[in-house]
Amino acid sequence: MLITQAQLINVSGLHARPASDFVKLAKSFQSKIIVRSSDSPDEDSVNAKSIVMILSQGFCKGTTIVISADGNDEQAAVSALAALVASGFGEA
Repeated sequence: MLITQAQLINVSGLHARPASDFVKLAKSFQSKIIVRSSDSPDEDSVNAKSIVMILSQGFCKGTTIVISADGNDEQAAVSALAALVASGFGEA
């Protein structure tokens, strides 16, 4: 399992279009990918491939999220998702 953190810098956080972009990218990997706020316990992690679960977390600007991946492409998954967050989803 590989874990990294990324801070949401875009104005809207992980809502609507950015969440859709995040989920679409997560689904492109075979690894199991989960995400949570760094302020939340591990049991509050949600499936990064589920738009409903991502939106239910209400991740907003300034939130540091923890991205965890487990599988044969975990390194690529974590790196790509962290880079997407760092890019501000083209909004920041």
